[in-house]
Amino acid sequence: MNHKFVEYIPKEIEEDILYVSTRFKTVVHKCPCGCKEKIVTPLSPAAWELTFNGETISLYPSIGNWKLKCKSHYWIKNNEVRWSYSFSEMEMEQVDEKDRYDREAYLQSKVTPKRNIKKRTIWNFFKWK
Repeated sequence: MNHKFVEYIPKEIEEDILYVSTRFKTVVHKCPCGCKEKIVTPLSPAAWELTFNGETISLYPSIGNWKLKCKSHYWIKNNEVRWSYSFSEMEMEQVDEKDRYDREAYLQSKVTPKRNIKKRTIWNFFKWK
C-alpha cells in the first residue's frame, strides 16, 4: 500500500492507498481483501495509533472488520498488509467489549471534573465553631 497525507478524505477512495488526515485524526482505505468496502480507522488512544517513520505508515492495533461480510483481519505495518487469523464469534464479541470499555475510559479521562465548590451562604458565616 501507498499512503497520502490529505486534509480531507476524498469521496472516491482508490485501492492500495492509505489516506491520512491528521486534521481529522483519521485513516481511510479500501479493504485489502478485495471486497472494496471503505475502512475508516479513527486515530486516538482508544482506537488506532499511527506511526510514520518518514517513509512508511503503520497502524496499531490490527484492523478487524467484524461487521463486514468479509470479516477480514489484518495489520498494516510499514505500508504492507499482514494478514492475521480469523476470529471466532466469541473473540469478536470480546474485542468489541474491550473497545467499548477503552473508548468509554478515554472519553471519561477527557472530561474535566468541575471543582467541588461549597456554596457560601450567610449562615455559614455565622456558624459557631
